[in-house]
Amino acid sequence: MRDECFIRGEIPMTKSEIRAVSLDKLELRPDHIIWDVGAGTGSVSVEMALRVPRGHVFAVEQKEEGCRLIRDNCEKFVVENVTVCEGRAPEILMELPVPDRVFIGGSGGRLREILDFLRQRNPLARIVVNLITLESLAQLQTYLRERRLAAEIVCVQVSRARKMGEYHLMRGENPVWIVTIIPSRADESEEDR
Repeated sequence: MRDECFIRGEIPMTKSEIRAVSLDKLELRPDHIIWDVGAGTGSVSVEMALRVPRGHVFAVEQKEEGCRLIRDNCEKFVVENVTVCEGRAPEILMELPVPDRVFIGGSGGRLREILDFLRQRNPLARIVVNLITLESLAQLQTYLRERRLAAEIVCVQVSRARKMGEYHLMRGENPVWIVTIIPSRADESEEDR
């Protein structure tokens, strides 16, 4: 979906190209239960909900404006399988059903705690994390090494054309690291392989 389709505010939004890759890495099925942690405007929540018609998305966001935008975007796209959960992770996650998939678009500086909680809740959940700073990537790599977790790391860099007079110049967007934490083969069920 195009970015301009979504209702925006001052809350950061995952851009369309990054959403496309992140959603692909989640490997969604129609009946999955999904947590979208740091849901922002709800752009990822909306697209996930459309892909899981028999499933449900729990959009976790700590900012009131973000929660309002998620609700507005769900209404705009007539998405009824999203529940907005206003609060801070990981505490608010304790109230939610066990997820099959988790997308982390923001962690409020609590990525380690959130990941520990998720791994305890469902060690077989496939987790996709989007990161924009080198420090966050380094923290996640340390966490993965300490916990002996397998992951795929992809860096996506997007440029968009911008008109300058009669010409078009490419303007680069910030690179985004998309990290997919994959359950170990020993723990994976036959169905998830």
